Amino acid sequence: MEIGIDSFAAMMSGNEENAISDALAMEQLLDRVAYADQVGLDYFGIGEHHRKGFLDSAPTLILAAAAAQTKNIRLGTAVTVLSAADPVRVFQQHATLDLISGGRAEMVAGRGSFIDAYPLFGLDLNDYDALFIEKLDLLLKIRDNETISWSGKFRPALKNQSIYPRPVQDPFPIWLGVGGTPSSFVRAGMLGLPLMVAIIGGETHRFRPLVDLYREAGKKAGHPAEQLKVGLHSLGYIGETTEQAFESFYPGYAAAMTKIGKERGWPPTTRAHFEAQAGPTGALLVGSAEDVAAKILRHAQALGGISRVTFQLDTAELPHSTIKECIGLMGARLKHLLA
Repeated sequence: MEIGIDSFAAMMSGNEENAISDALAMEQLLDRVAYADQVGLDYFGIGEHHRKGFLDSAPTLILAAAAAQTKNIRLGTAVTVLSAADPVRVFQQHATLDLISGGRAEMVAGRGSFIDAYPLFGLDLNDYDALFIEKLDLLLKIRDNETISWSGKFRPALKNQSIYPRPVQDPFPIWLGVGGTPSSFVRAGMLGLPLMVAIIGGETHRFRPLVDLYREAGKKAGHPAEQLKVGLHSLGYIGETTEQAFESFYPGYAAAMTKIGKERGWPPTTRAHFEAQAGPTGALLVGSAEDVAAKILRHAQALGGISRVTFQLDTAELPHSTIKECIGLMGARLKHLLA
């Protein structure tokens, strides 16, 4: 099983006591990517957001800088907000990243968890589904064909147009990032794309029917089982002990989730809620390496097998040194427990 990290380059709760400059935050983020490579982790993903407190509006630029400082770790997005972007430019940027990294680039395409990009780029939220479906279709055609002719509703047509550069990898790896919409799982299966399931709350085993829909759709479309990979993205943190991990992670997690909850109508996050989510069946991957490894294996069994798990480490607004300690434990202990 591959182990990775996803970052939103964010101080999500806006806690002024922990505030640092954007330049220092970026420097520290790149240092964490280099350290993740050094300790043998498999993947580092950068998200995409267009709001205050997040530094990831241009993820491929961050990843290109990381590529220059790393040798082995795969580098990708978490996720690329494809609905709000031009698929031609998205492909060109990722193909360039693949060249810079020597064939280590990937993309997780999705809609994103916030809607800020839609008004920013003059898009209508009523076109939420149609935008993504059309742009994913174009992106995959560009990936699979050097020269294409294509027409759609939201972008000028392409007529016998060649698109460069081409990436090192053929085909370039594109995952589909999903939340809990059944049609998204089915779409990924029909297209034969690997699936990255973002589970940030609830009980992970409840996603099994959706994962089954994905695999069934992929099988019906004629895709081999080994192509239908499932990844799991969750909030998490590894400490020396589970008790220490809980005490370190909870304050920042509660502040961040309570702030987001005000936007979305959620109640404030309590210690009881946190402990339920960090418990045996909950979505949070927080604890010692041994306890988290056991939980990941339970999740893998519940979902019928997973090939990659990525930790979102930003949420609790922990100091850079503490996050690096967590990354070290992921490489030294967790990865070996899940090998």
